Amino acid sequence: MSDAHTTSAPSHPFIESSRVEGTAVYDANGKQIGTIKRLVIEKVNGNVAYAVTSFSKFIGGNSDSHTIPWKYLHYDLALQGYRTNITEEQLHNAPEFSRRDDHLISGHEWELLAEYYAGPL
Repeated sequence: MSDAHTTSAPSHPFIESSRVEGTAVYDANGKQIGTIKRLVIEKVNGNVAYAVTSFSKFIGGNSDSHTIPWKYLHYDLALQGYRTNITEEQLHNAPEFSRRDDHLISGHEWELLAEYYAGPL
């Protein structure tokens, strides 16, 4: 993925979580594939661990939730949204627990999810 649009500094380096929710997610080609539903933040260090996302156009048909490690979403100033290299196939093959929308994943599930996405990206 090119960092051409992600390397320029935004007008302000911080953003409120409420402004991230609903922000578009784009594939590597710049096609909108979904939106961010919410962020999950580590309590102790304050870092965003992952985003629960809604992919509808990418998957086709009904909206499908997926938990995506935050490091695989990169803000693109030109698109005013987040780009990812995660493919439709990777989402289809992701661990089942990552498709749940109603709970926080456990530490073990987080490790499995991180390991799953670490390989192909």
